[in-house]
Amino acid sequence: MLSAILLQAAAGVSLAKVGATVGAALAAIGAGVGIGIIGKSAVESIGRQPSASSEIRTSMLIMGALIEGVALFAIVVCFVALFQ
Repeated sequence: MLSAILLQAAAGVSLAKVGATVGAALAAIGAGVGIGIIGKSAVESIGRQPSASSEIRTSMLIMGALIEGVALFAIVVCFVALFQ
């Protein structure tokens, strides 16, 4: 039933629009998972070696910012493909 509803909704939509929305969703999900893994690893590392917490925290923030930048770039590319 759900597949029938999705097929009816997608019938009037071009394949490029479907691909762009799926690409934007995957970029957002991938960024969220990546940042979650970085945070988990940083907390574990700080727990094991508290003396290096400032270096670990700095590396974690830099990597999180880089992942967010890549995710934003991917979403922008998907929106450009959507409206082109």
